[in-house]
Amino acid sequence: MTSADAARLSASIDELPALVGQNFGPSSWREITQSEVVDFAELTGDKNPVHLDPVMAAGTPFGGTIVHGYLTLSLVVPLMAEVFEVTGIGVGINYGLNRLRFPAPVPVGSRVRIVGELLAVDEVAGGFQVEPRVTFEVEGGSKPACVADMVLRYYR
Repeated sequence: MTSADAARLSASIDELPALVGQNFGPSSWREITQSEVVDFAELTGDKNPVHLDPVMAAGTPFGGTIVHGYLTLSLVVPLMAEVFEVTGIGVGINYGLNRLRFPAPVPVGSRVRIVGELLAVDEVAGGFQVEPRVTFEVEGGSKPACVADMVLRYYR
C-alpha cells in the first residue's frame, strides 16, 4: 500500500483484503452551483421547484434552493477518485448500494467533500467486491448531506 498523503488510500487489488477498517479522505471541497442543479434537472426530468425556484424555495424550511440528493451522490465519482485508488485492475465497476440516506440538505452554492471507510472486502470470481461507506460533508454543516454504503467490484 502506498499513500501520497494521509488522506489518499492507494493499494493494489491484491492488498484490498488487508484494508478493511481503513479510512480515506477528506477529498477537496466541491461547490455545487445553481447552473449545475438546473442542468441536472433538465437531464433527469426532476424539476421539483425546491431545486429550481429561489422564490418558492425561500419559503421552505431550507430557506433557498437545495441540490438534488442524486446530484450530490453522483459527485462521489470525481471526489472518491481523489482519495481512493485501486491499482493493478482490468476494470472497476459500480455494483450498487447497500444503504443510502440524505440526512441534511445541501444548499445550492455550498461546498461538499467526502470522507470514507472501507467496511468490507470479499473475494468474487476474478477479483474483489469492496464496500466503502462514503459520507458527504457540507462545509459549515453539522450533519452529513449523504451517507452511502457503496458496493464496488474490481476485476483483474
